[in-house]
Amino acid sequence: MSRKPREWKPNTTYHVYSRGNRRENIFFYKHDREKYLQLLQTVRETHPFKLHAYCLMSNHIHLLIETEIQPLGSIMRNLHSRYALYINKRHKLEGHLFQNRFGATEIMSDQQFREVSRYIHMNPVKSGIVHNPSEYVWSSYESYIRSTPDPLITKTKLQSMFIQPFEKNYQKFVETSKQPTAN
Repeated sequence: MSRKPREWKPNTTYHVYSRGNRRENIFFYKHDREKYLQLLQTVRETHPFKLHAYCLMSNHIHLLIETEIQPLGSIMRNLHSRYALYINKRHKLEGHLFQNRFGATEIMSDQQFREVSRYIHMNPVKSGIVHNPSEYVWSSYESYIRSTPDPLITKTKLQSMFIQPFEKNYQKFVETSKQPTAN
């Protein structure tokens, strides 16, 4: 029996998350994370979307994606199929890489957008990997607080939600929060 298709609306923003099968790693080496980011860019060329934030943990991912004309399911299926094929070939593995389908929560307000961006960027801290989110290189956080270019992310929406200087105010917003435990 096939699954019920996900509801999707064009130009909608989602917090997307996906975990490794049996909670196992989906990234083994630096090159694996680089490949995932490269595939994000490649998929965006055929399935346009805006990426507002990301964090690649060892066994799961978080993306803040705004769809355009392609359904979120098509974007994620294309991305995760390509990545799973890459990992299985590179590491001589077989079978599923990801546990179930990806999860997605529709972002309904600017406040939720800000909170999800903070949650994504604080994930390595809440998981005990680093003490400060700026120490974690596999997220978009550093690009936001240092104004460094990251061709994958679209910064304007989040930047418009804070007074100037954006970098300082966003850093304060993220790093002085109390949040629930990360997944």
